[in-house]
Amino acid sequence: MLTEDDIKNALKTVKYPGYSRDIISFGLLKDIAANNGAVSVTMQLTTNNPEAAAQIKAESERALRALPGVNSVYVEVRQQAAPAKSSGGNQNKIPGVQRIVAVASGKGGVGKSTTSVNLACGLAQLGARVGLLDCDIYGPSIPLMMGVKERPTLSADEKMIPLQSHGVKLMSIGFLLDDDQPVIWRGPMIQKTIQQFFMSVAWGDLDYLLVDLPPGTGDAQLSLCQTVPLDGGVIVTTPQEASLGVVRKGVAMFEKVNVPILGLVENMSYFTTPNGERVEIFGHGGGRNEAARKGVPFLGEVPIFTEIREGGDSGVPVVVSAPTKLAGKAFLQIAQALKQILG
Repeated sequence: MLTEDDIKNALKTVKYPGYSRDIISFGLLKDIAANNGAVSVTMQLTTNNPEAAAQIKAESERALRALPGVNSVYVEVRQQAAPAKSSGGNQNKIPGVQRIVAVASGKGGVGKSTTSVNLACGLAQLGARVGLLDCDIYGPSIPLMMGVKERPTLSADEKMIPLQSHGVKLMSIGFLLDDDQPVIWRGPMIQKTIQQFFMSVAWGDLDYLLVDLPPGTGDAQLSLCQTVPLDGGVIVTTPQEASLGVVRKGVAMFEKVNVPILGLVENMSYFTTPNGERVEIFGHGGGRNEAARKGVPFLGEVPIFTEIREGGDSGVPVVVSAPTKLAGKAFLQIAQALKQILG
């Protein structure tokens, strides 16, 4: 008797094109049916790349036909027809910027900005032209994490020229303020500032513009979704239920404005002691399980490493300072997964 587990195990042999991970771990499988030797599966891609869809379909059919007792196979691979636009009516594309991706979290303290800087640097190491916009107006941390203290200059057409570090173009309210100067603004000021960061900055030609959002679902998130068409959002969480509960609100926010979720990243997954013991401080598997529950890709997990904290404090993200060590590899693999999903 053919079971769902048999079908899933067969599909685990199918790798996402260009990547070492299988399609099941990416969360692509949406529906399974098996009856009297006939197997039917449905998958949903977040990319509109037809070559990737065709390869996944062909290899999935091959894997399923190899199962004992299977005499017919039907594989449907659904694709995102076009990059989703949010519901705001006054959006504008940024000239030269191919993809805009928001990095968000439901709550603070989960390592969202750490993930943003390492993803940006990781994508740059993979050969992409990358920008990183710090939209955390009240608590900008990108200047510290990227090791930049200068102020931006103006171009001939009076646009701010983004600063650069580790191959990434940067903009943050932190570049425009004195040290420790607080931002005490109401919503309209935040909205205006975010619009200026998109439209009054000379970003140039970029493959990806990552946007580091503040935690929650407030003014900054809404302003972003209404200002520019987003290609998707990446949600950062930690394994425990306290974090996952508010992650669901962040996912729901993006769904309401028609922004696809490109995947979940589980940060602080576990800690390894000097003698090799694995300690799951915040629980185990919460991010992966939540991704499966919501039907979105699980991009990967990042354990607790001292090098990650040191990189953020020193202004040299770990994916730059130690790309071959476990900490750097964890973020680089997530950057590869994100690049693959975006097509």
